[in-house]
Amino acid sequence: MNRCLPTLFAAFCLITGLALAPVAAQANQQKDPALGPLLEKALSDGKCFDDKFDRAVWFAAMEPRLRRIISNDTERTLILEQVQCEAKRLQLPPGLVMAVIDVESRFNRWATSSAGAVGLMQVMPFWPSKLGMQNHQLVEIPHNIRMGCTILKYYLENEHGDYARALARYNGSLGRRNYSDLVLVRLANNWQFK
Repeated sequence: MNRCLPTLFAAFCLITGLALAPVAAQANQQKDPALGPLLEKALSDGKCFDDKFDRAVWFAAMEPRLRRIISNDTERTLILEQVQCEAKRLQLPPGLVMAVIDVESRFNRWATSSAGAVGLMQVMPFWPSKLGMQNHQLVEIPHNIRMGCTILKYYLENEHGDYARALARYNGSLGRRNYSDLVLVRLANNWQFK
């Protein structure tokens, strides 16, 4: 099969408005033993220090785009602040984080997948009990984004910066390109940030 077809199909769907459902996550995703200590550390880290100039540039670029999806000013601001904070903390491209959230939940913090993944970044529901959290914390924007970004960074490092493989691991769809292609198309078309 031509490796370009999934990308072309995803681009066709975006251009024509045809909706593509996110690829269902596999129930065994996020069970890597090394993730637990990383998530514990991430959750115990203090608040990010905000650079006013960086924040102004980020908000000027992203706030109008996100406003089309989220009308609530407080929720929109919290998402943008948390994405910028976590991307900077973990040295992740912030646009990639936005694209993952877009594909995973369409910025709906109440989203739940068929595999039970929860929130903006679709964090698996077994984590609260393993980390001493309350279940409701998975839908809280700061916790969900911090955990999702930590998981994404872990997979990016394990895949030596290969976005397609890291995204497939994040989604539990390693060996298939639909999910990673969809995220990368959303990144290129909607969330690119320099």
